[in-house]
Amino acid sequence: MTDKPTVLIAEDEETIVESLAFLMEKEGFSVRIATNGQSAIDMIGQDIPDMILLDVMMPGRDGFDVARTIRANDQTKHVPIMMLTARTREIDRRKGLELGVDDFVTKPFSTRDVVARVKALLARNLSTAPTASPSSSPSSSSSS
Repeated sequence: MTDKPTVLIAEDEETIVESLAFLMEKEGFSVRIATNGQSAIDMIGQDIPDMILLDVMMPGRDGFDVARTIRANDQTKHVPIMMLTARTREIDRRKGLELGVDDFVTKPFSTRDVVARVKALLARNLSTAPTASPSSSPSSSSSS
């Protein structure tokens, strides 16, 4: 296991994958790549990433279906999801947000902006993660 945050890029456009993966790795992220919806779900099942960049239109299962599957699983429902899409209709954005997607980025986009948004989402997710309760500590005060 690595101490670097892991980002799964689920995208079927090779140029986007190469650009995002290069910048993510340069910024210290561990990157995994899925080129279709089913392989993304399979990879998430094997090792849950810290963040998912999810294309809407992919072969097989689309990004909406993948997001629905992620959010329905107790083990993965907390993982931040950023959807990447060429779709610009408000209904598509609303559908993603209703499924629990954390951010929605329309193509074409600046890969540097996406990296900055990933960092912000991860920071927000870490700051809202539940912490362990100190009540089980053996050094808690006892009244006599």
